Amino acid sequence: MYITQISVFVENKPGRLADIAGIIAEAGIDIRALSLADTTDFGILRLIVNDPERAAGALKAHGLTVNRTNVIGVALEDRPGALYSVLDILRRESIGVEYTYAFITRKTDGAFVILRVADNERAAQALISHGVALLESSEVYEI
Repeated sequence: MYITQISVFVENKPGRLADIAGIIAEAGIDIRALSLADTTDFGILRLIVNDPERAAGALKAHGLTVNRTNVIGVALEDRPGALYSVLDILRRESIGVEYTYAFITRKTDGAFVILRVADNERAAQALISHGVALLESSEVYEI
């Protein structure tokens, strides 16, 4: 029900993102989705990959600070209001959304959305009880 996301602390300097992408490529890891949030001095690179354990190991072996976080993935239809319907469920249940990012795939006509929420268990239960199908990690890792 949960997807393992890899978060990497990234120094904000030229070529650092390329270095990280190279480490991942060298390890034979496929990136499924990513998000990069930065400040003046550093950023947080969030990755969904096909093999989170191996990716984390490869990045740590190169001295990078890596964290694994469980996130929720949902598939959205390609229609106006699809994202709103999911977020509104969480709002009505008073579950805060810390961040979100989306990606598309050739396997569906919609988009996959990754949600980092304040309480994964409550969020999962609320979404499922309202008919929202959560993505299994294998669905995302095997894209």
